[in-house]
Amino acid sequence: MEIKSLEQVEQISFKKVQIYESGIGRYLVRAMLASMFIGFGVIVSFRTGSFFYNAGSPWAYPLAGLTFGVAIILIAYGGADLFTGNTFYHTYTAIRKKMKWALVGKLWALTYIGNVLGAILFAGLIFTTGLFDDPLVNGFLMTVAEQKMTDPQMQLFFRAILCNWLICMAFFVPMSMKDDVAKIVAMLLFVFCFFISGYEHSIANMCTFAIAFVLNQSEVITIQGMFYNLIPVTIGNIAGGAIFMALVYHYMNKPFLPKV
Repeated sequence: MEIKSLEQVEQISFKKVQIYESGIGRYLVRAMLASMFIGFGVIVSFRTGSFFYNAGSPWAYPLAGLTFGVAIILIAYGGADLFTGNTFYHTYTAIRKKMKWALVGKLWALTYIGNVLGAILFAGLIFTTGLFDDPLVNGFLMTVAEQKMTDPQMQLFFRAILCNWLICMAFFVPMSMKDDVAKIVAMLLFVFCFFISGYEHSIANMCTFAIAFVLNQSEVITIQGMFYNLIPVTIGNIAGGAIFMALVYHYMNKPFLPKV
């Protein structure tokens, strides 16, 4: 049984509500931080992977996946607010009748908006650095971004379900651990599994797309292409967090949960 971890899920949801009630601006800033932290992960992973990608090495994706883990550590310990995690936290709390569904939708929307704004701001900052201007550096990132904008939408949807199921587990499983080192190792392993499997994460994608877009070196990277990917991926991420995490864990543990 995962009772104690599920109690932590509720507490996390309550804390997010407190932040929202203290001011929408504070809530949006935390959401912006989440996508910017993911942006750091995108940069370090694709710069690392590019060295091997340019050499035609099969190690490009594994090493990119290992280094992308910096994003989840920053989010977990940096006070950021990620949309994909909220599809689990707030849905579970609402199923437990401790949060109104209208508030769940409002918090989802605000978090998503904040994540979008953070991705745009981070992409602008990266553009000013000139670090990705060289095709030898940005080639790997551009290739991945182009692929995500052309894959069949139904495949993107199901990849997104599996993605957020795994990412939510990356936050949920460590809740039962007491040692921070063990938590970090577990989270890094889950993130590596998500990255190397080729699953689709809406916020990671919007950061990747925003950076690729400001580089302006591909006709495939368009606003239309972003929507083509993000619509099915966002819906799939919601299903992964709300159904495969919140609904399933509530069903499995319902007989053992305190009465509301």
